Amino acid sequence: MTQGSETGRACFLDLSTRAKLRITGTDRFRFLNGQITNDLRNASETAAIEACVLNAKGKLDAHIFIAVVGESFLIDAEPDLRETLRARLERYVIADDVQIEDATDEFSLFHVLAEASPQPEHGSIFSVQRFATPGYDIWSDPARHDAVHDELASGFLFVDSAAAEVMRIEQGMPRWGRELTANIIPIEANLEERTIDYEKGCYIGQEVISRMKMSGQTNKRLCGLISLNDTRLQPGMKLLAPSASGKEAGWITSATRNERLDKEIALGYVKRGFNNPATKLDALSPDAAEAIPVEVVSLPFL
Repeated sequence: MTQGSETGRACFLDLSTRAKLRITGTDRFRFLNGQITNDLRNASETAAIEACVLNAKGKLDAHIFIAVVGESFLIDAEPDLRETLRARLERYVIADDVQIEDATDEFSLFHVLAEASPQPEHGSIFSVQRFATPGYDIWSDPARHDAVHDELASGFLFVDSAAAEVMRIEQGMPRWGRELTANIIPIEANLEERTIDYEKGCYIGQEVISRMKMSGQTNKRLCGLISLNDTRLQPGMKLLAPSASGKEAGWITSATRNERLDKEIALGYVKRGFNNPATKLDALSPDAAEAIPVEVVSLPFL
């Protein structure tokens, strides 16, 4: 993927449907920092951070981004997490002066992939990396949604949700509901560098994450996969060792066609022992008559 888009132009996405929470109260920093994998000190009024919210077993409850606006933190996450994320955070508010509000309908949210910060007339701007290249979030009044959209469209290429999905798969970026679920530990999804700070204080699930870092091993890892006979790959396909035993080696989570490689590609979790680049596997769906040969590749694809 070239900077911004296939054409080389910088581009923007409309992320306004994402769930949004506002965290306020005098204990907001201590409370929220104890719930996330990243260091909240790195979030500011000009830069947002990416983080995970875990359960005590180190598995994902949510994948989020956090920005600072005045005396509050703004969190955004996939729409499916709107209710469950708020409930998960509120569960740990005991005697803290912390208020957690649903602010989903109070903001429009755009993301711009460009080398220089955009300068829209309306909205707060935060540098943040949502894809494989640096970008900027714009939080604005929903009443100004169309105006901000038009303003951005005058200088940037608009990327719709379908094109954005292809882009994130090409870049190997995991997404909640696909690669990121309640059964996944962040390190398995290649989120370690982006979302985990090993020097910060305690947070829920930290012991599991620390043990995994010390061992240096994971049971499975998110990998890229390429169809070797150009047959379409699909989410949910099982990955099998291409041998008489047919030992299960993982599963596919997302798939698309890469036009520049002219190949069918996919993201999937591949078990230890099978996830080295150039490893050959078979992909099989329940209703498929024949297995599709695939090869494990490093991410990103491009």
